[in-house]
Amino acid sequence: MGRKVTVATCSLNQWSLDFEGNYERILKSIEIAKTHQAKYRLGPELEICGYGCADHFYESDTLLHSFQVLRKLLESPVTQDIICDVGMWVSYRLLSVNMFLPSCRKILLIRPKMLMANQGIYRELRWFSPWNLQRNVEEYFLPRIIQEVTGQDTVPFGDCVLSTKDTCIGTEICAELWNPRSPHVNMGLDGVEIFTNSSASHHELRKANQRVDLIKSATTKSGGIYLYANQRGCDGDRVYYDGCAMVAINGDVVARGAQFSLGDVEVVTATVDLEDVRSFRGELCQPLLFLSASEHKPCRRVRVDFSLSACDDVYLPTHQPIIWNFHTPEEEISLGPACWLWDYLRRSGQTGFLLPLSGGVDSSSTACIVHSMCVLLCQAVKDNTQVLSDIRRVVGDDSYCPQEARELCGRIFTTCYMASENSSSETQNRAKDLACQIGSTHLNINIDMAVKGILGIFTMVTGMCPRFRVNGGSHRENLALQNIQARVRMVLAYLFAQLSLWASGRPGGLLVLGSANVDESLTGYFTKYDCSSADINPIGGISKTDLKSFLLYCTERFQLTALTRILASPPTAELEPLTDGQVSQTDEADMGMTYSELSMIGRLRKISKCGPFSMFCKLIHIWKDLLSPMEVSKVKHFFRMYSVNRHKMTTVTPSYHAEGYSPDDNRFDHRPFLYNTLWTWQFRCIDNQVEIIAHTGNRTAPLL
Repeated sequence: MGRKVTVATCSLNQWSLDFEGNYERILKSIEIAKTHQAKYRLGPELEICGYGCADHFYESDTLLHSFQVLRKLLESPVTQDIICDVGMWVSYRLLSVNMFLPSCRKILLIRPKMLMANQGIYRELRWFSPWNLQRNVEEYFLPRIIQEVTGQDTVPFGDCVLSTKDTCIGTEICAELWNPRSPHVNMGLDGVEIFTNSSASHHELRKANQRVDLIKSATTKSGGIYLYANQRGCDGDRVYYDGCAMVAINGDVVARGAQFSLGDVEVVTATVDLEDVRSFRGELCQPLLFLSASEHKPCRRVRVDFSLSACDDVYLPTHQPIIWNFHTPEEEISLGPACWLWDYLRRSGQTGFLLPLSGGVDSSSTACIVHSMCVLLCQAVKDNTQVLSDIRRVVGDDSYCPQEARELCGRIFTTCYMASENSSSETQNRAKDLACQIGSTHLNINIDMAVKGILGIFTMVTGMCPRFRVNGGSHRENLALQNIQARVRMVLAYLFAQLSLWASGRPGGLLVLGSANVDESLTGYFTKYDCSSADINPIGGISKTDLKSFLLYCTERFQLTALTRILASPPTAELEPLTDGQVSQTDEADMGMTYSELSMIGRLRKISKCGPFSMFCKLIHIWKDLLSPMEVSKVKHFFRMYSVNRHKMTTVTPSYHAEGYSPDDNRFDHRPFLYNTLWTWQFRCIDNQVEIIAHTGNRTAPLL
């Protein structure tokens, strides 16, 4: 009997409810695995129906079509001579169970998910129930359409492992790896040598290293081989699944896939030596492998007459440890949202993007992400026919082949500067220069006529003419005059998105891109239904601080020198009259805090789960060298802004999820949108604490 096994894991760009496309991608991954002589193929979580089906999991159609796809896979000759871990869901004993079906033309077992993801963006307990019966295995009656193919009436269902002639394979599913009670611990102590994990793990800035560390740790303590599969791409929602399929053995990664890629199917194979696992465990784990029955109940083994290894594998080379070079946050911003935008564009049926480009950091960041997308596309067409086919369909030219990013950008990306009498020539020139360097089709639009027309209607009806504050107007007048400019821009953006291609004799329409960052969403520093209202927003989950670093990266990576002046200019909405031709309004002055302060406050609010008082108590120490306790009480100003503007998150543009303190109201940050904006009790606690510190000079004085 041999000792070396070749295994395959993959990243698939599945699409929720795209049963036809999902089936084809699964089948292709199995074909690729077999060409590399793999005997075991692992796929991502819920790969048959797609992970993000949400309330479609309540529909019987979703279950029916999943079993229909499974039947086609079982009938295909491609699934012969290989064990395939295929992910879908079933309904069992009134429970909807997220599970996996290792199959080799027969269904060998159904292993249900035991620990659900139910935090952050995940709501698995809404649709699924965990299998809480550890080490318990029952018989599951297969539906007729499967019985007709396999000849099986029932299969084992529960917490069990697969025992081949040469090794033992145990399964974890996604969140189970992240749980303190990860199943791989007890499985390893019971002699399981190969662990598999099928995931739908989304991208967040600075997250990849956590995932890799967990997988390496899982096999460092007690040895073993770990296969990790993950979804890739946008499956129909705000998140991007970032691949990173990998194989690890005894604490070392020996094979890995890309974190970001435009390919729909990526298969990672590795040849590993089972004896390396046994040798590793020999000295380290020998005392632990013989626990008493009271301490450890053995795994139920499902035997299968199949071997992963061959008899003549003496000269078969094995994969050696590799170093994982992680992307910087700036690289992640240039890659993740770019891949997400491409998936959204090609699957939406539209023919490009339109962006109101103001010449500021935010809209310039969105423009640079589109440019990065075009760079990735031009690189991918060299060896990916699917990408080329998608590009030709988007641009409406069956013979088109992009040569360089600027030229492709001109075909699918339109930018427009929407000037008003309050706009400066400086911002207009910055927008024009950046558009020229990235190659977008650029328009200059003056909105004054539209603004005056709307104000004329108001004056005709009321007999009143509002004025800016600098002209003697009130705060209400000043705010309304700013809002009407922003909202006119939104209307014009959608008009040009629908008709600009028509005006030039080209078919199709454009998706409007937004450019409000996560910090502005947090404070509500934008106008509801303004030009930040769009179809999708690639930077809505990214902080201003990270966006500035990203633009610095783009300046060097893409040689976009126009960004230098953009970065040097103070952020401004340019909605109030100029003073001597110069901008008098700045974002940070309007908000009453800097963007770096906002990032810190945002993390404390969401990640550290701080209310106003506990946030103040933390910040008086974090900011002790910068601000006095009285100045730290700007926490009150933040919570006033947050509570006054929280309602805006109910209508905010769907945004790429990239930051752990996002205020996205959709599924990530569930909070009220109508608050008592006075926060009387909480703010009184802060005021009392400031007074105590002022009298004692002690920032560590006991809390009230």
